[in-house]
Amino acid sequence: MRSPKAEHTRRTIVDAATRLFRESGYGRTTMRAIAAEAGVSLGNAYYYFGSKEHLVQAFYDQLQAEHAAAAERVLAGDEKFDRRLRGVLLAWLDVARPHHEFAGQFFRNAADPHSPLSPFSPESAPARDASIALFARVLEGSDAKPLPALRGELPQLLWLLQMGVVLFWVYDDSPGQQRSRELVTRSVPVVDRLVRLSRLPVIRGVVDDVLGLLRAIRSPS
Repeated sequence: MRSPKAEHTRRTIVDAATRLFRESGYGRTTMRAIAAEAGVSLGNAYYYFGSKEHLVQAFYDQLQAEHAAAAERVLAGDEKFDRRLRGVLLAWLDVARPHHEFAGQFFRNAADPHSPLSPFSPESAPARDASIALFARVLEGSDAKPLPALRGELPQLLWLLQMGVVLFWVYDDSPGQQRSRELVTRSVPVVDRLVRLSRLPVIRGVVDDVLGLLRAIRSPS
C-alpha cells in the first residue's frame, strides 16, 4: 500500500501529465516536461511511471474511479434496469467531458491492437475489469431477469456497449457532445427490451447462438 505522501506525488504527476496532454498534445509532451510541471525530478517521475504509456494507464484508472463514484449516486435506490444503465453511461460522459479535446490523441494510439493503451490490452486490464464489475452491479441490483447464461455474459456486453459510446464520443463535435448523450438515451431502451425478451422461448435459441458465437471468437485459435 502506498503512503499518503507517495499517493499525493503520484496523483500530482498524473494531473500534470493530463494538463500537458491537453495543452501540448500527447505526442509532443515529454516525461521531462511532465516532471517539471509536477515539480518533481525526472528520476522521481520515472520512479512512479516508467513511460508516458504508464501515465495514460494511470489516467484511465483515475477516470474509472471518478466514473464509479458518479455511478454510485445513480445506482443507489433505483432498481429499474434501464434507468441504471442510462445513468451509468451518462455518468461516464459527464466525467470524461473535460478531456474531450485531447481524447482523439489517445484514440490514435489506443486503436492499435498492439498498443498498451488499447482498452483490450493486458495493461488496461485493471480499468477494464473495474468497468465490467460496475456493469455487473448495474445488472445485479436491477429488476432485469435475463436468462442465466446471458446474465454471466451481460456485464461484458454492456462494457462493449460503452466502448461503442466512447468511440462515438471521441468523434462527436456537437456542443457538449450532445449527440453522444442522445445515443445513450435512445439505445438504452433497445437494450432493455432485448434483455427482457431474452427469456421468451422464441428468443432463447437466438440468445444461445449469440453467446456461442461470443465464446468462439474469444477462444484461442
